[in-house]
Amino acid sequence: MVRVLSMVVLGLAVLVSGCASRVNYGDAQARQTVTTDFGSTDLQMIAAKMVDDMMVFPPIVAITQSRRPVMFVDQVKNKTSEHIDTESVTDTIQSKLINSGKFRFVDMTVVDKVRQQLEYQQDSGMVDQSTATQMGRQIGAEFMLYGNLSSIVKRDDSTKDVYYKFTLKMLNIQTGIIEWSGEKEIRKTRKRTLFGL
Repeated sequence: MVRVLSMVVLGLAVLVSGCASRVNYGDAQARQTVTTDFGSTDLQMIAAKMVDDMMVFPPIVAITQSRRPVMFVDQVKNKTSEHIDTESVTDTIQSKLINSGKFRFVDMTVVDKVRQQLEYQQDSGMVDQSTATQMGRQIGAEFMLYGNLSSIVKRDDSTKDVYYKFTLKMLNIQTGIIEWSGEKEIRKTRKRTLFGL
């Protein structure tokens, strides 16, 4: 009986350990090619290409030579059939531009929170007015960065081909002139194997 019980316990232990999963850290910059869906590698390639193109464009070099223009980013529009977190694309591009030391940004996503804080400092009676931030002192953006992500999907019995196109533009808010525009194209193809894997 003890021997049978020991065998059952040992069998359960093997079964439980066989079902356990392991989680490992990977290189966030490594190429990710699990599917044809938009992934982290695509995001990194797009952000790097857009920022590199913008920073070497002669009119942008001239604009940023002696000052750091103020810009705001409008969220990239997702025109694909996939659910893609375009805010991540936008954030990565914005971070790279800020860290270049050439641009400053205003964050339009927190305007309501900033307004609440300013009203609290001015009107609550709880903040020392000598330290309160004054209304009407924010700096206006000179440029707007905006773009689109679109895709074309083609498939047959054995192949799926996905073409992504990312377009980004920098608009002068005062004049309405597009000062810079860039594109990045990505094509991903998946072929089904003989066994459908």
